Amino acid sequence: MQIAKIKGRMTELGIKQKDVAKAWNCAEPAENQKLNGVRPIDLEEADILARLLKFSKMEYYHFFDKEIA
Repeated sequence: MQIAKIKGRMTELGIKQKDVAKAWNCAEPAENQKLNGVRPIDLEEADILARLLKFSKMEYYHFFDKEIA
């Protein structure tokens, strides 16, 4: 996952890390670790993030290909 692009898209759309944590139903530190590659993002979380960031199918594939736990 390309962290800078994910965070850039979040900024562009006004989505905060606490918004992602709430959508994932996890604590903010866990969300932070997942977005920074310390902990894996599962497929359900990837789907939620893609919807939040309004990814097209191609963008989804590009960002998450081979990096989902």
